[in-house]
Amino acid sequence: MNYASIKKTDIANGPGVRVSLFVSGCTHHCKGCFNSETWDFNYGKAFNEVVCKEIITALSPDYISGFSLLGGEPFEPENQKELSLLLKRIKSIYPNKSIWCYTGYKFENDLLKTSKIKSEYSDDMLKSIDILVDGEFIESQKNLMLQFRGSENQRIIDVQESLKSGKTVISSLND
Repeated sequence: MNYASIKKTDIANGPGVRVSLFVSGCTHHCKGCFNSETWDFNYGKAFNEVVCKEIITALSPDYISGFSLLGGEPFEPENQKELSLLLKRIKSIYPNKSIWCYTGYKFENDLLKTSKIKSEYSDDMLKSIDILVDGEFIESQKNLMLQFRGSENQRIIDVQESLKSGKTVISSLND
């Protein structure tokens, strides 16, 4: 797996100050994507243990609220194994820091059911993610007034409550 960048003090992709990882590889190719260079799975640098430790260390200050995972597309099957391990590690070391993930895939149709992207690592990723922003970016529904998302079709989902209840629970941050 490759990654495009790490932002160690991100304030745009979730509440508070966060560490964000932008992975490479995306098959959605949304028109108007702000990060289209990350569509290429070979873009950026190789993700390895050194990078993992860099992220873990960057998360250590008390002022860091959590970790955000973006792309590219984190749920591309090619990215899931490495990300599953990273998310588990973050959750075990920092159980009180939130994990957010942005995906163009739909929670109910693509991530919970058998689909072209569902892999043996998908469920493990979901078990570690607190908030999922789902849905492709749709340029005609772009709205700069929305908090933490780019287009009106995208939803902010409380993953853990959704998994517990068996139905999609929209976060109050969606308002």
